[in-house]
Amino acid sequence: MVRAWILPMLLVLCGSALVAGLILSESSLGTAAAVLPVFVLLAGVNSPLVFPRSIDSLEAQRRSAADGRPVVFWRPGCKYCIRLRIRLGRSARRLHWVNIWRDPAGAATVRAANDGNETVPTVFAAGRPHVNPTAAWVREQLSRSV
Repeated sequence: MVRAWILPMLLVLCGSALVAGLILSESSLGTAAAVLPVFVLLAGVNSPLVFPRSIDSLEAQRRSAADGRPVVFWRPGCKYCIRLRIRLGRSARRLHWVNIWRDPAGAATVRAANDGNETVPTVFAAGRPHVNPTAAWVREQLSRSV
């Protein structure tokens, strides 16, 4: 779980150091005040907070079998996962999300589907893996589910 917060914490620390440097170099306070929120926003987007609560892969597969909804394997800091999550909007909450950094079985599932690579997002719909699908395709799979 700590690994998921490394990038967001680095972004906040770098932003804070940059703001401190701007203030100490007597630059305008307006610039310093504008820089920190940008780094905090980047940290928030790259944190696990943006994604719906992750479950383990066995539970996700069980739920998917019951309701037909796709399972999304992701990891924090992945720009493609973030892009998919943002483009899905509110419908992302209907999917089953598995963080491969927190679930070794999920990471193994992704490696098995991607020739040994942990390429994410990998979406399993109807038992078949799809690597880095479009949000429109994922929404279509959601509309087919129960």
